[in-house]
Amino acid sequence: MAAITQDNHGLRLAVRYVVLTLIAVIFIFPLLFMVMSSFKPDLQLLRDTSSLRAFLPVGDLSLDNYYDAFRRAPIGLFVFNSVLVTGVTVLLSLFFCSLAAFSFVYLNWKGRDLALTIIIATLIIPFETIAIPLLLFVSKLPWIGLEGIEFGWLDSYHVQIIPWIADGLTVFLFVQYFKDLPSELIEASRVEGASWWQIYRKVVMPLAGPVIATAAILKFLVMYNQYLWPLIVVQQETYRPVLVGLQYFFQLSITWGEIMAYLTIITVPVLAFYLVLQRAFIASIASTGVKG
Repeated sequence: MAAITQDNHGLRLAVRYVVLTLIAVIFIFPLLFMVMSSFKPDLQLLRDTSSLRAFLPVGDLSLDNYYDAFRRAPIGLFVFNSVLVTGVTVLLSLFFCSLAAFSFVYLNWKGRDLALTIIIATLIIPFETIAIPLLLFVSKLPWIGLEGIEFGWLDSYHVQIIPWIADGLTVFLFVQYFKDLPSELIEASRVEGASWWQIYRKVVMPLAGPVIATAAILKFLVMYNQYLWPLIVVQQETYRPVLVGLQYFFQLSITWGEIMAYLTIITVPVLAFYLVLQRAFIASIASTGVKG
């Protein structure tokens, strides 16, 4: 009987691995096509799309598309802008949203539930409905820069960062996670005389590794893939992110090999960030060991 149960368990495990492998292959195919196509001239690229050769490193392979892509657009500048804006926004968002969630879960203040409801309700509002009002608003706001007080945030890094620091989804993720933490930890810390700031910094946040990694990945993807908002508020090439820079390759002659090379280059930071956060996520789960 035990042998039959073990065989059934092994069969279910094998089926699960097969299904997961097929799902992984489905998601890998577009990336594989993009990378392989970035090394092929346009004629071969288009010809190979009708067969499995599109996913294989066969034919006339070279780095010409990468050289031409760098000559056509300042790719390094675009990647730097996106990484800078995304990184700063993620860090500020994690800090302020976790602070807000901490106050919603552990502090009692008037209107707390109503404020949380309003914040969560913002998730159903499409950004396109507030894009123009937000543009008119930030175009009149003052900013203290190196040259003194300036009015208008257009063509800057902060106009791409500040409006995106706080969001309902990140606050909601932290609220749900903080609610599941053992209340005894907070009560014991209060008895020992710890302040709320000390509890947030030394008790709650060290245990919040999984939600930090999750929120960081989701925020990174949203910010790195920004297109509409930077397209509206950024006119100077100096501040353009990667997706706005993609329009350089659709001007004059369209070269699909260069487009694939550009997409491959701008995908590298996303994969690197995801791999780093995934490892941190697994490590935080292994080291926490806290159960509700």
